Amino acid sequence: MNSQEKTLLRLMFQNKIYKCDGQSFEDIFTAVMNYAESNFQPIKPWGNIGDRKNDGYIKESGTYYQVFAPEDIEKSYATVIRKIHEDFTGLIAQWSPVNNFYFVINDKYKGVNPDAEIKIEEIRKTYDLENAEILIAKDIENIVFKLEEDQIFSVVGMLPDPASIKNIDYSILNDVINHIIELPILLNAETKMVLPDWKEKIQFNKLSETVANYLNTASYQLYSLEDYLSDNGDFVADDLRDKINEVYQLEQKKYSGDQLFMSMVEQLSPRQTQSYQNTVIVIMAKYFESCDIFEEPRGEKDDCTD
Repeated sequence: MNSQEKTLLRLMFQNKIYKCDGQSFEDIFTAVMNYAESNFQPIKPWGNIGDRKNDGYIKESGTYYQVFAPEDIEKSYATVIRKIHEDFTGLIAQWSPVNNFYFVINDKYKGVNPDAEIKIEEIRKTYDLENAEILIAKDIENIVFKLEEDQIFSVVGMLPDPASIKNIDYSILNDVINHIIELPILLNAETKMVLPDWKEKIQFNKLSETVANYLNTASYQLYSLEDYLSDNGDFVADDLRDKINEVYQLEQKKYSGDQLFMSMVEQLSPRQTQSYQNTVIVIMAKYFESCDIFEEPRGEKDDCTD
């Protein structure tokens, strides 16, 4: 499966997630877990006894899953907290032993409120569990794309022929650009930022003050990119990094310094307009800070992080 096919499948999977509430989301989760864990046992509600607060479990390891799929996660703040508590206390009253507890939420790639994370950690400590975590859409996506191809198709659907569908760009890069370009400027963004110190790397790569200013300005929007990547599956971050590095490797054979920088901006921008190019520079700033594009000053490569 190539990158374009995987990207298209990811979009198809996300579309399923966006449309799923209640039982339809639980059905997707169950299908994924049936493939991912051979010992996974789904539990369906039965008559007036329901599912006894257990939507599926792995008996051998004492691992239990409870699924929640509200129509609007942002309006379900209090409900999520209450349901985590009620579902877990109901679970341990009827099932044993409980060693691992996973509360699965269809957040529709929006993330969950911090109090939900605090509540699940409180449960882990109070009941001395091995693991207690919240799983959201990006976590289910990560599981899906570790399955065999035929299993992925069974969950997501068969691939259409990209050549037969016109005027759609299936690249992760364009997906990220289109997301960031639509975001408003946040006045409180400074509270989220840790501005990078890349002066030495700029000088080492013989980049001008103009390019340095581009990167410094772009760094004020890095939080937008980090938020997007954190709410999506690992494939997005990996594919985006690989694309940026691929263009860098090609262009650095022809150019250096400012010419290399601007050539990358042109190659990566789906449109040669200021708004698109500025957004591309935000993405480049992330990978400039790491070791993925441009050379590190001598002696600093050991300090590189992914």
